[in-house]
Amino acid sequence: MSLEQEIKQIVESCGAKLYDIETVSDRGKTIYRVTITAPEGVDLQKCVEISNLISPLLDVHPPVSGDYNLEVSSPGVERKLKKPSHFEHSVGEKVRVTKNDGETIEGVLSDFRDHTLTLQTKNGPIEIPLDQITYAKTIFEW
Repeated sequence: MSLEQEIKQIVESCGAKLYDIETVSDRGKTIYRVTITAPEGVDLQKCVEISNLISPLLDVHPPVSGDYNLEVSSPGVERKLKKPSHFEHSVGEKVRVTKNDGETIEGVLSDFRDHTLTLQTKNGPIEIPLDQITYAKTIFEW
């Protein structure tokens, strides 16, 4: 079983879902970030609970070489969309997409199927295949 699968099992045993895992560098420090969601939302206690269960696993199977900090959090209101499941669960939300050619498009994600998303923009619907997207995230408007 892969490390990600083991982490997913731990997260699910706590009543949450694994949204993403990424390794990032922030101010010269390596962060191993585990992002979770839950039907009732994610609070600090849920993050601490899952962090305390994942930490011993990472002591035995380090995710990166060298020092790192484990961070368990929710994806937030404005979430990065990377995996097909992220797009599927974001239908109906406003998103910003940057295509491979650098063009940025905003609109409401109205459909996602066959690895293609449909955005309702002010200029009408636009279909964009996932392989033409370099970055996407949901947008929250106050």
